[in-house]
Amino acid sequence: MKKNMRVILSGGGTGGHIYPAIAIADEIKSRHPEAEILFVGAKDRMEMEKVPQAGYKIEGLWITGIDRSLSLRNLSFPFKLISSISKSRKIVKRFKPDVVIGTGGFASGPLLRVAISRNIPTLVQEQNSLPGITNKILAKNASVICAAYEKVKDFFPAEKTVITGNPVRQDLLKVNTLRPEAQEYFKLKPGKKTVLILGGSLGARRINKLIETYLKRFEQENVQLIWQIGKLYYSDYKKYASDKVVAKEYINRMDLAYAAADVIISRAGAGSVSELCIVGKPVLFIPSPNVAENHQAKNAMAVTDHDAALMITEDELTEKFDPCFFSFLKDEKRLERFSRNIKQLALPNATSDIVNEVEKLVERN
Repeated sequence: MKKNMRVILSGGGTGGHIYPAIAIADEIKSRHPEAEILFVGAKDRMEMEKVPQAGYKIEGLWITGIDRSLSLRNLSFPFKLISSISKSRKIVKRFKPDVVIGTGGFASGPLLRVAISRNIPTLVQEQNSLPGITNKILAKNASVICAAYEKVKDFFPAEKTVITGNPVRQDLLKVNTLRPEAQEYFKLKPGKKTVLILGGSLGARRINKLIETYLKRFEQENVQLIWQIGKLYYSDYKKYASDKVVAKEYINRMDLAYAAADVIISRAGAGSVSELCIVGKPVLFIPSPNVAENHQAKNAMAVTDHDAALMITEDELTEKFDPCFFSFLKDEKRLERFSRNIKQLALPNATSDIVNEVEKLVERN
């Protein structure tokens, strides 16, 4: 293996793209402490804050996605794309990477296109059961695709697609040992059931509204909450914090949040689904409808098809949440079955398997 391996990772926009990239970087560093690692993200997005917190350098591109409806923002997209490709060329020329890894998000498109055009080995990591447009385009010429679901072979060249699962935080592998610490950390009462609510790093308007509506009902059922409200909505909902409601903009200790939870309400982003399979707690998925090609619903169905979770769409919440969720919360046999079944879908070695593919690319080059 080459000394001083040089790696660029690009992915961002949401935690679902950032944390897989950080997990891969951490695994590379653990195997190759001398490796040089650079992240490339989108300016003004959360990766510009989260990546340096994880101890890595990052450079930002002036890039955004395309709105699926007509908007003024789309008029600037061609100029942003040209700017981002130009800066990507400069970054690649200066850094001289041995391999470039894309985990999805706006910035990975221009950067991987530049790497591919220069015959630099590239790895695309696809988290969803239904690939996004950027990865569909990149995958045609990428060196290898690491995916989480067999179904993606319908969209990618099967001969260079490896099913690895999604990278997850390694601290999640031991959450079952952390419950007393977690209850103390969040100041929870040990005798009460705890529901963890996750709306994604930015927050979910509909889920937050739902929880607000049912706060009294949760109290009547003697349930305490860990409520991850999200950056966009925290100022509106932080007033509900109490001794029964732990209200957070963002949860830094997700291992402890999972450890404390008896039941979880969550969006169905690919990273969240992969983490929840490893954690092995009963889950109600409420997929976001505001995503390309409804991929969150498809991610959730990949779990519910195995009798391993509940799913209620946003359109169904008014009618179904009360009867479905509160009966689910009391049905211990069903909770145990879902917990057992979702664990069987876990791929805990994903990060290691992806870095094995990275090493193969560097060795071949």
